[in-house]
Amino acid sequence: MAGQLWTINDVADHLGIKPSSARGTLSRWGVRATERRIDSHGRAHSLYDPDEVKAAHANRPGRGARTDRTTEK
Repeated sequence: MAGQLWTINDVADHLGIKPSSARGTLSRWGVRATERRIDSHGRAHSLYDPDEVKAAHANRPGRGARTDRTTEK
């Protein structure tokens, strides 16, 4: 998959979730499709930049992270 755009199935495989969940996750993270292509059956497919997906995945808050609190005491 190096050097090419990812389909939603590729994204889901990388994240370890279902493609339907991957769409919502990418939306929450603000990751937008880089391209849209029409296949031989006339269906549109969104394609994503793998580096952008990986960066968003790496920068997400951890489980139960309280982003509204600071560590100052």
